[in-house]
Amino acid sequence: MSVATTEIGERRAVISGVGQSEIGRRLFRSGTDLTVEAALRAAEDAGLDRRAIDGVSTWPGGQGVEGMSPTGATDLKEALRLDLRWWSGGSETAGQYGAVFNAIAAVGAGFANHVVCFRTVTEATASAQMTGHTSLVGAGPGRVTGSAQWIAPFNAFSAANWIGMFAQRYMHDFGLTREQLGQIPLACRRHAALNPVAIYREPLTLDDYLAARMISTPFCLYDCDVPVDGSTAVIVSRADAAADLRKPPVRIEAAGMRLTERFSWDQRADLTTMAATDAAASMWARTDLRPADVDVVELYDGFSFIALCWLEALGFFPKGEAGSFLEGGDNISLGGVLPLNTHGGQLSAGRLHGYGFLHEACRQLWGEAGERQVPDAQVAVAAAGGGPLGGCLLLTRS
Repeated sequence: MSVATTEIGERRAVISGVGQSEIGRRLFRSGTDLTVEAALRAAEDAGLDRRAIDGVSTWPGGQGVEGMSPTGATDLKEALRLDLRWWSGGSETAGQYGAVFNAIAAVGAGFANHVVCFRTVTEATASAQMTGHTSLVGAGPGRVTGSAQWIAPFNAFSAANWIGMFAQRYMHDFGLTREQLGQIPLACRRHAALNPVAIYREPLTLDDYLAARMISTPFCLYDCDVPVDGSTAVIVSRADAAADLRKPPVRIEAAGMRLTERFSWDQRADLTTMAATDAAASMWARTDLRPADVDVVELYDGFSFIALCWLEALGFFPKGEAGSFLEGGDNISLGGVLPLNTHGGQLSAGRLHGYGFLHEACRQLWGEAGERQVPDAQVAVAAAGGGPLGGCLLLTRS
């Protein structure tokens, strides 16, 4: 029996609405304020009375640390006076989409009918308010513990250092050049120019990219995403509870997450791959659709190389052939064979920790992306996470 005719749990769930708050640099608004705005917009998008929301799910839960996660599930419950049958918030999941995977399981099991999943950040405001301390891992005062004790002594305080090592190894093994890698931020900037809420919309050339200051070899400034303030909300509904809502929901064809190797940034057996490889394999095993069926991809680009890893992990080109696929940038641009990060990605539209990609994938499948719309988009992949974190969703138009 084929996968498509077996009972796949995620197909009991759909995405019925999405919403975003104001997004910007240093908005000086509270995380709860932004979350409420995004959640209400998502409910309106679905045509759902907020009183019908009976579940809340978020990642990594309310922590209030340097703007990274200022708002938790119970904060939204209190702000909207929701009557919850189920809620979840925690960091030990398959990365940013862990909240969505939990919601899919919850509605599939009948714990809730409509779950609002959200990710909220106020990193830009937090950076403006920081005085005399830093959010870099292991760089603050006190004894360094946990995994940071093995990397901080080498001044590897930032994810730019950790992911940079993966990129360097890939370049060494497969001959990827900076000119080829740079096609990812260039394509994102071209797409951001068509997105009225993107942070950076001005033109970016290859010469601009190559001349930019280095951050952590081989990454320059434009290989790194943009900290912002903002919230994104996605409503995961029980499929049979969404039939009478405002518009046909987005179908969840398959979800992928997996923890195969050690949970580490530097102990993977093949340092040219990440957890994306395992998550993608898990997703494709749950569907009869293939990479050739995908019309648009919205892939995590906290650093440009992470998006490359997702493209390769998802099977859009053979192992080691990223350079030839990216050469010139046409393949990943609007009008190309596989438009990538059509809203501008986190490299130009702002770092919303994976949820901006899911928001854009749904807009593309609903045909609501305006000037950046991929014609007749039927199948999309949204993916989030880098290093040991990874989760992806295969979505289809109803």
